Amino acid sequence: MALEHKAFMYRGTEDFLSVTVPYLESGVENGQVVIAVAREPNLTALRDVLAPHGEAVTYYDSAAFYQHPVHTLRDYQTIVKQSAPRTVCALAEPVWDGWDERQTLEWVRYESLINVVFGESGARALCPYDTEELQPRILDEARRTHPLLLAPGHDGANGDYIDPVRFGSGCDRRFRTDRPAGAEYFSIDGDDLHALRVFVGERAFRHGLAKQKAQNLVTAANEVAANALQHGTPPIGLWTWQDGADLVCEIGDHGFWRPGPDPLTGFIPPDSALQRGFGLWTVRLLVDLMELRAGWDGTFVRLRCG
Repeated sequence: MALEHKAFMYRGTEDFLSVTVPYLESGVENGQVVIAVAREPNLTALRDVLAPHGEAVTYYDSAAFYQHPVHTLRDYQTIVKQSAPRTVCALAEPVWDGWDERQTLEWVRYESLINVVFGESGARALCPYDTEELQPRILDEARRTHPLLLAPGHDGANGDYIDPVRFGSGCDRRFRTDRPAGAEYFSIDGDDLHALRVFVGERAFRHGLAKQKAQNLVTAANEVAANALQHGTPPIGLWTWQDGADLVCEIGDHGFWRPGPDPLTGFIPPDSALQRGFGLWTVRLLVDLMELRAGWDGTFVRLRCG
């Protein structure tokens, strides 16, 4: 069964409840697994109105659920898998404040990826967007990432929707290729990556990353470097530098990726460790942000932790 993925443009809590309450109640009546992920004060308002349904609805605070786009994608996937053979009815209100431009772009891409990851799940997802609080840019992106739209005067197919592959291509074109003049360089010229792990670990410690974040960055850099050694073309190297609160680590080689990665590479949760893309999916889980660029000049993977 196909996914039903709809953006809901609302104004204020009363408007929010007028649509989301009957939507969630329909999920309960249809025997679906019903979850409500919402921001405050919407979350508390939902709990109060839907109290008669008891445990038929599971509630999550958006502030806790939406902290990392790939983690959130994985968490929704877990809910869908564990709910089978029942389908899921989800109210999914994203968090759009507190992100910088790169993070915002990843959350926008996440909304687009939903259409691929859960395309055949039979799930229903209603994504509320507060038109009184959110920037026009976010509302415009919502129209590009949801096949269905509920807005004043409209409830149905969304003519502004863009296919996820084409949408992701636009995101990838925003990849910055510049590095600061002071970036530290490490040459990767052998299969023993111990020295690389020490190099990255020392920079992570010096930057002040928390212990777990530092270890995650070391693991991610090791995975990308091992992949470059197996599939890339020398010279292969690693650069590190500080960008504001972030420590940036980039691994690059001079091979030409044939066929090149599509915009979904490493974003689709794999079924097993043997499936293509498992390594990059794991890397995305480990760091705050991973960017991938592949062209005639080589393949470059940029990792960020802050």
